[in-house]
Amino acid sequence: MRASVRLDRLPPYLFAELERKIEEKRRAGVDVISLGIGDPDTPTPAAVVDALAAAARDPATHRYPTNRGRSEFRAAVADFYRWRFGVELDPESEIVPALGAKECIFNLNLAFLDADTLALAADPGYPVYTGGPLLAGAEAHPLPLVPELGFVPDLDAVPAEIARRARLLYLNYPNNPTGAVAPAGFFERVVEFAREHELLVVHDASYTELCFDGYEAPSFLATPGARDVGVEVFSLSKGWNMTGWRVAAIVGNRDAVATYWKLKTNIDSGMFEAVQLAAVTALGELREFPRQMSELYQRRRDLVCDALERIGVAVERPRATIYVWAPVPDGFADAASWCEHVLERAGVVVSPGGAYGAAGEGFFRISLTVPDERLLEAVERMRESLG
Repeated sequence: MRASVRLDRLPPYLFAELERKIEEKRRAGVDVISLGIGDPDTPTPAAVVDALAAAARDPATHRYPTNRGRSEFRAAVADFYRWRFGVELDPESEIVPALGAKECIFNLNLAFLDADTLALAADPGYPVYTGGPLLAGAEAHPLPLVPELGFVPDLDAVPAEIARRARLLYLNYPNNPTGAVAPAGFFERVVEFAREHELLVVHDASYTELCFDGYEAPSFLATPGARDVGVEVFSLSKGWNMTGWRVAAIVGNRDAVATYWKLKTNIDSGMFEAVQLAAVTALGELREFPRQMSELYQRRRDLVCDALERIGVAVERPRATIYVWAPVPDGFADAASWCEHVLERAGVVVSPGGAYGAAGEGFFRISLTVPDERLLEAVERMRESLG
């Protein structure tokens, strides 16, 4: 049996590797504290679960759904965007449900990329930004995110030949893995760049609802001209603790949304309608719920950053997301050796920055999705491992 050549182009998927290492250690009897994967440890709100249960009992939801999504779902997304971002969306032509942001981002590669084209992808960034183009038979060109520029790409540094071949530009603010937020004027520059090079901007808005210190993340679509050149992928996974539900939506440029929908009709049969109706409850009755989660993660952020500073790690406190992006302590050759050290010596799993792209080398990522006491224990174990 032979696998396709396209799979040979991919490195091992980061989170699959982390899960394998965790299971291996636990089988050996190690009390592993995993800070590697951003999966909320608190439950989905009860009202959302109740809405799912009620809808699932209705035989009308048991038949094939439509890929366009229920009208109630599309209306709820439009209402939320108006309330939260001041963005007006047409539920009929500018919103389609997606089976999580990951599915949507990957399928956009199939919808827009050909063999001689490429996607511009943040480095470090979510692995699907680079793996998706490879699976689509195209290429990914990394855009380094460095501390000196506030972890935003230098679009002026993109070579002309690369920009000419680009069809997609992947952005993600608030940013995974760095926790950075988009500075004033950046989205305006993105719109200019996209117009100049006739490419589609894909803004991954998975973390807009988890913000700290009074910061409120904007939608890319609130930028003048953004809807002419871009789409946004909005996910309920992190803000409403719904990672397992696979609920997202692609919104924005109607031609791009229609292209995505055309592809989807040939790949899957849509989102279970009971899940869509549960999402309506989340986006309507529970609009404020992500603010409660933001308070929880802000407290955990401060616990982790205080503890890291005590062991000599100079870390910048993120204003959003569920991650802390920290420099590797002195004395370690690279992020991989530090992460291997804390796994072997402390039973703690953290993500090496280099796994998110070459520009992530020298950093590691801590996820805040474990209880406070386990976070503190993990950092204390790291401290002891340095002794």
